[in-house]
Amino acid sequence: MPPGFHIENFGCRSARADGEAIAERLHASGLASDPMPQAEVVIVNTCSVTAEADREARAYIRRTHRLNPEARILVTGCYAQRAPQELAAIEGVSAVVGNSHKALAPQIAASLAANSPSAASPIVPITALTNSGAAIWADDAFAHSFLEEAQVLPGLQTRPNLKIQEGCGNRCTFCVIPQTRGNSRSLSSESILRQVRNFVAAGGNELVFSGINLGRWGRDLPRNLDNNPNLAALVRAILTETELPRLRLSSIEPMDWDADLINLFREFPPTRLARHTHLPLQSGSDAVLRRMHRRYRPWHYVEKAAALSATCGDTLTLGADVMTGFPGETDAEFTETYELIRALPFGYLHLFPFSPRPGTRAWELHRQSPVPPRVVTERMAALRTLAREKTHAHRQSMIGRTLDAITLHTPEALAAEGRTAALTQNFLPIEIRNADERITPSNTLVSVRIAALADDLTLAATLVSPSTREDRVFPSPHAGTGSV
Repeated sequence: MPPGFHIENFGCRSARADGEAIAERLHASGLASDPMPQAEVVIVNTCSVTAEADREARAYIRRTHRLNPEARILVTGCYAQRAPQELAAIEGVSAVVGNSHKALAPQIAASLAANSPSAASPIVPITALTNSGAAIWADDAFAHSFLEEAQVLPGLQTRPNLKIQEGCGNRCTFCVIPQTRGNSRSLSSESILRQVRNFVAAGGNELVFSGINLGRWGRDLPRNLDNNPNLAALVRAILTETELPRLRLSSIEPMDWDADLINLFREFPPTRLARHTHLPLQSGSDAVLRRMHRRYRPWHYVEKAAALSATCGDTLTLGADVMTGFPGETDAEFTETYELIRALPFGYLHLFPFSPRPGTRAWELHRQSPVPPRVVTERMAALRTLAREKTHAHRQSMIGRTLDAITLHTPEALAAEGRTAALTQNFLPIEIRNADERITPSNTLVSVRIAALADDLTLAATLVSPSTREDRVFPSPHAGTGSV
């Protein structure tokens, strides 16, 4: 049997895209996926956005070594870039590969799977073996950070992520991304089009474009009078030059939703371009946004949300990241955030307490003006209650509507009840209750009617019709409206 590997992903959609690309490269080299307790190599793809994210990664590494002491553990991701020596010192770690060298992670992992010592890897470590025996690949050049060679295919991930942009230059005061991923870099449009066409040829139906700062795609690429690469032009090219059934855009900063990008929702119907937008908010207070060094104001955010809602129609699912407890956040500033959220039609919220990260400007702000933990806990509780109310209202409004969806891998327990897991084009997780109790295979495009909302916010739906690739029409621009 070929050596086995297991990869555990932590953090954002872009980090998961990295993990999927590493897994695809390892499969192509002949390695097999195994559960963590049996794998020869375990790859821990870390996040470092908060202290809790760091703690979770360390706990997983220690648990892996306890349950599978013979496994060679490779740690990569943002934590590996930020504090490689710290991770290399953990018992059981064989290699630490920062984001700067993530493109080399599959080759390093393959050498570990072949039971080669880290120091004998065909790729020379940046740092020699540490006292623990772990080798380190990490620097601040980020010359080997893109995993663009790995073809994205439908498989374990029905809706895989294609990371088309890496890094960020916004320099928000609370964020370690510039240190852990470097400045913004874009995958070429030629590479992206090739990826999309191969994904379609392999039977893929929904692809998610992701990036650390997705809206900045193309700004670092060569431009001239005949070529001005930007995200709107790229999406238009994908939807007119390929037969990709559906494209979904992940998180895009408010200031990057320009008129051309928003108008794509008028040009292409929901069957092609998902009516789902994620606009990071962080705070609804002007003063807090300025301390965060965010590049928009609350009224800008409201204007973008209104423009998207008007263009996409009332089936749009709008999501946001929200942080509370930022240094110096007063009761009045928190109230501004709370009231702004209450006024907007959010379908979901990702909520975070502020976490001071060494090396950021907010680290010093936190030392000077920390928000008491008790206050942060109270504010998080209030936001969770509000978030549940917003999600309930949004999903309740979908009852009786017919929406396009894609079926997912259905857990056995759900399948035993004659139900199929799926996700609507506007990002609603649903359970299809089939009258004949047959499970619709994953990666199938279907139309469903939303039937009911349970107390746990699970949406039940009935199957209206499945569709095949041959049934689908790929309209030219201006063929669809923003409503479903």
